[in-house]
Formats: sequence, structure tokens, C-alpha cells
Amino acid sequence: MIFGGGKSADDTVVEMLASAIRRDISFGVLRPDQKLKLANLRQSYGGSNHSMRETLRILNSEGVVEATNQRGFRVTSATEDDLRDILLVRLEIEKLGLKRSLELGDVAWESRVVAAFHAVSRADVVVQQSPDDVTALEWDEACRDLSIALVSASGSLRLAEMTAQFYGQSRRFRLALLREGRIDFAARATRRTQLQEAIIAREETRALSLLEEEIGADLGA
Repeated sequence: MIFGGGKSADDTVVEMLASAIRRDISFGVLRPDQKLKLANLRQSYGGSNHSMRETLRILNSEGVVEATNQRGFRVTSATEDDLRDILLVRLEIEKLGLKRSLELGDVAWESRVVAAFHAVSRADVVVQQSPDDVTALEWDEACRDLSIALVSASGSLRLAEMTAQFYGQSRRFRLALLREGRIDFAARATRRTQLQEAIIAREETRALSLLEEEIGADLGA
């Protein structure tokens, strides 16, 4: 007899609900600090009370919604201070992950990193040529995959998970910059080329400095 291993129907429903709500938070359909009432969410997204509560629990663990004192939930705030705090944590996590990956990573890791850089470059072109919600999300996913690839040889699953978590928390800020035309694609492409070269050459100081610049660009300065 084989036990476990597959996803239940409830798990699939929760994943779909979480994806839909996460997307609407990212694009501002669900606004910062907005209260998330179970009945209203079910009317908009479907699902049972149980599946919606489980969805909110997952999103709460990701930091995109938060529990309130009234035992409900709301979308997390999105102030400039919030963004700076998120990027501060991102910077520390990703620099540590990249530092360890530079020490421990093999040729297979280098190949994953190069492929991730290439995917981001392709996504840059597509989102500039056809800017819409679909290409914006695909672009952001490619950028997230690059961040995860950079730390993937660190030897720490938790570092990779935290990289994904805090990258996700910064998503709505980054998509707002994209909508406002405040992404300097040329500067980012140049910086990423330099970062890739530094990684392949195992130039730790230069690579970490370029990564800090890349993460800092999400401030929109």
C-alpha cells in the first residue's frame, strides 16, 4: 500500500484560491489594509468556508495578509517604510545565500543561474513589447526565479524559502513601478550582465555589491 504523496481536491482548491487572491493583492484589486471578510471573498472567488480560511492562513504565513485583533484578516499595509523594511530583509537573506552559493556552487548551479538570467532577459523584452497583466506576472515570476537560483547552492532550504517569501512580499511594489513606467530596463540589463560575469568568475565582493544595487532598484529611486 502506498500512503500519501498526492494532492487532495481541497489542496488544489486552496492553491487556486491563494493564487487568485495573491494576484489581486499584487495588482491592487485588493488594496493595502483592506479587510478580508470571508463571505465577500467566497462570493468573489468561490470555495468553502474551510478552504477560504486555509487560503488566508497560507497568505498570512507569506506575509501578504495579516490577522487582525478582531480575529479576521486584512491585506498588509504597503507604505514606503514597509517596502524599505522588506528590501532590508531581502538584501540580508539574498546576500548570505549568494555568498554561500559562490563558495559551494558547482557547474550545475552556474548553468541554472545562466538560464535564469536568460529567462529574465526574454521576459524583459516581452513585457516591454506587450505590457499587460499576464506578461507582467510572467516577468515578475522570471525575476523571482532568478533570485531563487542565485541562492540555490547555499545548502539551506530555508534560505531559498525565505528568498521566495520576501520577494513575494515586494511584488506589488515592483508591479506598481512597472505600471508607472519607472523600471529602467536598460540599467537593469547592464547590471545583470555584470552580475552574471562576476558570479561565473566567483568575484564575491563585486557580485554582492551588484546584487545590492539590483535589490535597491526596487525602491524606484
